[in-house]
Amino acid sequence: MKKNNFEQLELSTAMHLAIAEMGFTEPSQIQAATIPLILAGNDVVGQAQTGTGKTAAFGIPLLEMLPEPMPQATTALVMCPTRELSLQADNELKKLAKYKKDVQIAAVYGGEPIQEQIRQLRRGVHIVVGTPGRIIDHLERKTLSLDQIEMVVLDEADEMLNRGFREDIEYILEKTPEDRQTVLFSATMPKPIINIIHNYQHSPSHVKITRDQLTNDDIEQIYFETQESWKAKDIANIMLADDLKTAIVFCNTKRMVDELVDKLRDLKLKADSIHGDLNQKQRNTVMDSFRRGDIRLLIATDVAARGLDISHVDAVFNYDLPYDPEYYVHRIGRTGRAGKTGKAYSFITGRNDLRQLRQIEQYSKSGVERRNLPTSREVAAIARYKQQERVKNAVTENNYDDHLLMVKQLQKEGIELETLAAALLKMAIPDLPAAKSAEPERQVMNYDMPTSRRQNRHAAETRSYNGSRQSYEPSWDAPRKKNYSPEPFGGKSKRKRIYS
Repeated sequence: MKKNNFEQLELSTAMHLAIAEMGFTEPSQIQAATIPLILAGNDVVGQAQTGTGKTAAFGIPLLEMLPEPMPQATTALVMCPTRELSLQADNELKKLAKYKKDVQIAAVYGGEPIQEQIRQLRRGVHIVVGTPGRIIDHLERKTLSLDQIEMVVLDEADEMLNRGFREDIEYILEKTPEDRQTVLFSATMPKPIINIIHNYQHSPSHVKITRDQLTNDDIEQIYFETQESWKAKDIANIMLADDLKTAIVFCNTKRMVDELVDKLRDLKLKADSIHGDLNQKQRNTVMDSFRRGDIRLLIATDVAARGLDISHVDAVFNYDLPYDPEYYVHRIGRTGRAGKTGKAYSFITGRNDLRQLRQIEQYSKSGVERRNLPTSREVAAIARYKQQERVKNAVTENNYDDHLLMVKQLQKEGIELETLAAALLKMAIPDLPAAKSAEPERQVMNYDMPTSRRQNRHAAETRSYNGSRQSYEPSWDAPRKKNYSPEPFGGKSKRKRIYS
């Protein structure tokens, strides 16, 4: 499907300003296909995978179609399956409505005190975004009226049904005017969704966005063979070797999430957790810290997979492979968003994991590439290189006159310049890795080889940072090219499966 510029859509000046400020230049496939249909007043069924821009696909026309002058009533309702998705949609709508006057938007969801939501609704709200359970709470308290609803949006409808909200959805839809416009988005179309379409939509227009593969081409998918006890240290090494600022790490259990947070903190990494046992206030605190960059690693269960929406996630780690291949697609979709590139790393600890990975490849119709883990010597070399670059940058800043006076004074006291420089560096960088790490190199089984071949390979192979069998130990006195930096780690394996 050919993309159109947003300028070609018949949108208001206020909306064009908001879209430009958000950095959007071209609509996604789902946006280009559904926005004109919704603006024309049609009921719409949109089928597309997560991360394709569905919020803006309904948010832009919803805001454009608000009645003028604005009534003192709720005219649009957006239902989402989780608190996180409700907050995500609420934030996106508020950004899109930035240059529209007097548009009031509120998110209502469980897990937080209801009183503040009641006060907000009583002040007057034009668009309500929320989970079905909390919407019903407000209907029963008569703090929300749906009598003047003109548009209802069901976002991630299949996920709402998976969470048991079918009866709640139908109850809410029965409370809205029959002539409303109904827009439904879903990644899949099971029979219960088809029944809702048949019972509550009027001759809807169907839009289906398909991909040859379910994963994003902007996400580089990699797997490593390792052992369970090494995984936490492997994450620390990969974060340094690939210069990752932030990442989400997925585990299969809440217990493993909490244990991993402790292990990563012991390695001096800023990490925190998000899973189903946290209340909404705790979740908000963790997510705000992650968005600010106070936390580099967010450790999560699959409960949070669909609800997270952070634009600056550099990578996703599958600490445990998910039991369901569909969750793999949802997990790695947290990176490589909004046109940015990302990385997805998976840890393999045995032949069962490898078989599971092959099933994921077949399901997603994409290849996951085998790489070698960075060795301790390679990681130490990179760390020393980065600290050396910091010192060079400090020299070029040339704003250290007061420090020079102290240096001259110390020289007068008989301290040699080289000794002084080394002492000051030790004070500034107390954790500088040794030039040659004492940590023994690890041998990793190749679970994709027959046993006899694995044993033969272990007798001879030495893993390396750049894929060769020579050690990566740069000479720091050697001349460097301008803007030199070590290559991204991981020798590429010839084995790569692509499913057509």
